[in-house]
Amino acid sequence: MNIKVIIAGPRGKMGSEAVNMVYHEANFELVACIDRKNNGKQVKDIEGLPDIEIPIFDNPNECFQNVNADVFVDLTIPEIGFEHTKLALQYNIRPVIGTTGFTKDQITELTYLSNDKQIGCLIAPNFAIGAVLMMQFAQMAAKFFPDVEIIEKHHDQKLDAPSGTAIKTAELIMDTRNAKNQGHPEEKETLQGARGANIDGMRIHSMRLPGLVAHQEVAFGSSGQTLTIKHDSYNRQSFMEGIKFAIEEVMLLKGLIYGLENILLNK
Repeated sequence: MNIKVIIAGPRGKMGSEAVNMVYHEANFELVACIDRKNNGKQVKDIEGLPDIEIPIFDNPNECFQNVNADVFVDLTIPEIGFEHTKLALQYNIRPVIGTTGFTKDQITELTYLSNDKQIGCLIAPNFAIGAVLMMQFAQMAAKFFPDVEIIEKHHDQKLDAPSGTAIKTAELIMDTRNAKNQGHPEEKETLQGARGANIDGMRIHSMRLPGLVAHQEVAFGSSGQTLTIKHDSYNRQSFMEGIKFAIEEVMLLKGLIYGLENILLNK
């Protein structure tokens, strides 16, 4: 039986790739899209998308109410994505969320709702399989290299900084690393922000430039040596295998999972 999928954000670079991926997957069926600008149109009416008669809604409530779907994929922005996710869960549709920037309180609320409904919900700061492995390797290394900085680089249209991937990496490192304030104890910024964001004593630096897609390196330092773990996504196709995997796996879940690694590495 095909998995019926709704996608929010079909005009975005990630969204359009996801629409094409779902359309071409034999066991997936695209049943609707949510887009604030093209209500009443069809997917075929949007340039760059497949020539198929799939309805587009600007009202998610109307979409979820009128379309029979199994999975909802959101690739929009945090403010909209959070409301979409809550609504999808209320309609017993399993969310797969690639939107980053949710607060801890929002994730807690979605966890409660998903667990209460006993249906799957997957929030992934990064769908690239290589990025998931990069985060896991960084967590392993932090046990031996407590001095660490994270440098993340994204395109200049990204709204949140630091990225969800950088924050998730720091959280994973914190599970292994003893808290430590790095650098000289009398270190002083002569230009505010020069040392980046401080989380548990480690630093996160964000770059935003045209030409970039999604890149991160985790740099560790120790006496006489450094270790750098790096991942680069050069186009949005790098995320599609992870989204495909997430759509399949969310059908099997009974609650919320935050981070693709929590299901990927258990396979």
